[in-house]
Amino acid sequence: MKIRKEYILLVAIILFLSVYIFLRKPDRTHYQLPKLPEIAAKSINKIEIKGPNGTVALKKKDKVWIIEPKGYPADAAKIKDMLDIADKLTITALVSESKNYERYDLNNEMKVTVKEWEEDTPVRSFDIGKGASSYRHTFIKLAGDDRVYHARGNFRAKFDKTEDELRDKTVLSFEQKQIREIHITKNDQSVIFILKDVPVKAGAAKEKNAEESSPESKIKKAWQTADGKNVDESKVKDLIRTLSKLRCDNYIEEQKKDEFSNPLYSVRLKGAKEYYLSVFNKMAKDAKGHPAISSENSYPFFLSDWKTKDIMKAPEELLEKKKPEKLT
Repeated sequence: MKIRKEYILLVAIILFLSVYIFLRKPDRTHYQLPKLPEIAAKSINKIEIKGPNGTVALKKKDKVWIIEPKGYPADAAKIKDMLDIADKLTITALVSESKNYERYDLNNEMKVTVKEWEEDTPVRSFDIGKGASSYRHTFIKLAGDDRVYHARGNFRAKFDKTEDELRDKTVLSFEQKQIREIHITKNDQSVIFILKDVPVKAGAAKEKNAEESSPESKIKKAWQTADGKNVDESKVKDLIRTLSKLRCDNYIEEQKKDEFSNPLYSVRLKGAKEYYLSVFNKMAKDAKGHPAISSENSYPFFLSDWKTKDIMKAPEELLEKKKPEKLT
């Protein structure tokens, strides 16, 4: 009888402990995470970013993002990255309620504050701290909420940028296939390259490209000088390719385009419209990069030394080198 009572007591204790452990699981969440509604990126027309690098105000005008107040064109790809992150912001965990923001880089000196508007209505505001050690989350704080949260993704670097870093650095852009004429001037030497219809020599292998005409015509497109000299096709195409997506290193703030004259090198490309790039002597002997201007940008800018070296080839360097005659 005594043993039976001991068994009953033991079973009761086991049941009690099981219920107790179940009801106080260490991984149970005793708080509710804020669920932020998604905001359509296309509806956002203003963004303000304030952080250690200063304040940048971005505004969309006629479907184009600009940096206010000077109206500089902003880098569309970088703006899209920011909108994608901010508008789909997802809170994954509560990190702290202690208001010790310094350890998360959410103190006033280190935080990056992001605000978004739809027309004149503010729709989202949050502070960005440092990335978590997992590199998969970022510490953030929501407007009106003192708590620190984990947000999905490691994205501080997308927002923590200067005005110069957010400017669109594209200074020349065009479709390569439309170019039919190139004018180059360097060191008082000038040459004109023209894409011409050239007869195909009998027995010569025909190039397989989109610009070649039908076999019956025995005509192909080829680059030549205005006076009929053959050119190095690969070098001319490389030059066109480089110029078609040309980006600068940074902009020259203290001068205007019309203050630059007597270029060291200039190139004009003609297609559906005319494009140009002019490169000038360095402002100082130890300066990094050459000042330059182009037809597709309203501001003077700097091109790096390696980029200018790649572009500024002398006209004769683009000519086809004569093959040495075979000895008989």
